[in-house]
Amino acid sequence: YNTDFYGFDKTLSEINIENIEHALVLGTGGASKAIRHVLSKRNIKYNLVSRSKKNNNILYKDLDSNMFDQNLLIINSTPLGTYPNIEEFPDIPYNLINNNHILYDLVYNPVETIFIKKGIEKGARVINGLKMLRYQAEKSWELWSKSD
Repeated sequence: YNTDFYGFDKTLSEINIENIEHALVLGTGGASKAIRHVLSKRNIKYNLVSRSKKNNNILYKDLDSNMFDQNLLIINSTPLGTYPNIEEFPDIPYNLINNNHILYDLVYNPVETIFIKKGIEKGARVINGLKMLRYQAEKSWELWSKSD
């Protein structure tokens, strides 16, 4: 059972994403797989962004204004910005972010990463990974404490 899926899906259900049709998923690791499944379930098309070219993903350096106009949900599924490396952040063109965007950072420590701070500066709605972590913990407890 994947608690990442449950935690991310439950958090998305609490915010208004009715106008979201496309998303950028930063990173292609394990966490991004659960994110992709949730987005697919919700019929949100997504583009994967990474440092190296694999399959149909987009390179960070190739992100442009068209991408940001179309993809209003931007999800950081990388560990960039996680304590103790709090000075790291995804290399995206933050100048293209505006108040129509939602920036979702799976990182929860620190609560406010540079990714989140840059989103706030641009007027975007921001979400950190704390609620997702809480929902994951609840689901894990439910699964582990179930009697057969």
